[in-house]
Amino acid sequence: MRIFSSILLLLTVHAAARLATPVRVADAPCEKCHRAIYRSYLLTPMANASGLAEERFIPGKFEHRASGVEYTISESGGTPVLSYRDLRDPSVSGHWPLTYFLGSGHLGTTWLYSLNHYLFESPVAWYAASGGYDMKPGLEEATEMLPSLPMESGCLRCHMSAVQPTDADTMNRYSSLPFLHAGITCEACHGDTTQHVLSGGKAPVVNPARLDPERRDSVCISCHLEGDVSVERAGHSVLDYRPGESISEYLAYYVYAKSNPLARGVSEVEQLSQSTCKRMSGDKMSCTSCHDPHYRPAPQQRAAFYRAKCLTCHTAPGFAESHHPENPDCTSCHMPHAGAQNIPHVAWTDHRILRQPDLTPTDTAPEPERQLVPIFSPGATSRDLGMAYYKAVLEGNRAVEPQAWSLLRSEQQEIVNDRTALDALGILSAERGDDQTAESSFRRVLTLDPADLTALPNMATLLARQGEIPQAVLLLRRAFARNQDIGGLAMNLARAECMTGDITGAQSTLQKALVYNAGVGKMRRLLDQAGECGTSGQKVGKP
Repeated sequence: MRIFSSILLLLTVHAAARLATPVRVADAPCEKCHRAIYRSYLLTPMANASGLAEERFIPGKFEHRASGVEYTISESGGTPVLSYRDLRDPSVSGHWPLTYFLGSGHLGTTWLYSLNHYLFESPVAWYAASGGYDMKPGLEEATEMLPSLPMESGCLRCHMSAVQPTDADTMNRYSSLPFLHAGITCEACHGDTTQHVLSGGKAPVVNPARLDPERRDSVCISCHLEGDVSVERAGHSVLDYRPGESISEYLAYYVYAKSNPLARGVSEVEQLSQSTCKRMSGDKMSCTSCHDPHYRPAPQQRAAFYRAKCLTCHTAPGFAESHHPENPDCTSCHMPHAGAQNIPHVAWTDHRILRQPDLTPTDTAPEPERQLVPIFSPGATSRDLGMAYYKAVLEGNRAVEPQAWSLLRSEQQEIVNDRTALDALGILSAERGDDQTAESSFRRVLTLDPADLTALPNMATLLARQGEIPQAVLLLRRAFARNQDIGGLAMNLARAECMTGDITGAQSTLQKALVYNAGVGKMRRLLDQAGECGTSGQKVGKP
């Protein structure tokens, strides 16, 4: 058994000399003319949505009983560190120097770390409700130490500013900074302020309040709506969205028909749209009717602050004078907190603003949920719906696979230059045993992008099935060269190298991947067996 400890993990590129700029520094030019707003904004959850790890250091220890792994968050030489050790296997231990925190702390906080330019998220998070550490959502049932958790750019954009795309054809590798500013800066809502600052405030910036309702609301929707599934529109990256545009040009949002909006987190916009307040007010009402993005009232002021917002519309004397004078907190009755089924340990405010709230999810659709419907997505296409069903399949809902297959298959001619959709069609086709459609899809993708991370390993699998192992190895090596942290890719490549008799190559591949996946038992066992591998008994697994 090889021992993969902190010695290997210190290969990390911590980039201490160059880190993202904190929001207080990035927004400092705004202070000259907007001093009060600048100072109050720095206290808001948005401004504190992320930052340098040492600014939010929360020491603690957590033992995950299902996997037998103990995690400790501590400091080493002034640097926050997440240490791990497998209580069942002493050979598995190490630590990751933490670079950034993610999460304002209102609900919770997690951590980011970098190894050799690959960016990862901590498997544990601190939760405000429990005041302690626990596993990230969806990881509670793991029976061994988890593989590394890649942090893709799309997952950063609502916690950081000026998020940069990953290196081409990688999942989570950033040759430079993954984002330029920690926290949500002024420009995240007001757009590029360069000329505004240089002109002493004469050049305009985006003012969401002066936009048409769709573009005004897009500023909030872009981060405060997830739905059950959201997909990027064909040819668009959500990283390119800028305030003043419609978010529906970049993303299409879907929810399951008759599903309960309380069952999922980040659904405030969706819930608000169902409220009587919004339906009666129409476009006059928006998120900023009640929320001031530049200001967060202190706890002792919160009830009066939001009650004043309610009384702006509810002007009848009965509301201001006699409606529960013993309790000025309108939200405690009409917007109570409810837990989200898909995010444990947290509670979300019910934005449906019901007269008599009932938090019992009686309107939840029976399982399995099968029909997706678009919300806040004018212009959503059949391709978008097909991709939404495909994403739902990836997230575990196999019941909707026929819809994904049918829609993408019917769009074959329209998606001929759509790499993402072609990759999805190829994978679904391969799973159905339609190797001809799968191969044509992946070959078309590789014509458009010879290094596509999805097409390369899946095309390699098809070639391996046809006995073309050397060609499969070449494709897998092209993918692995830029994605050495992906454990499944590494194991498939190692198995293929074994089949060609390349023992040294297989060992080298696994050793590189174990730097990022030290506790993955399957990978460690494969390395132990690699010295005896040959052309018999080894098969290329499914990517």
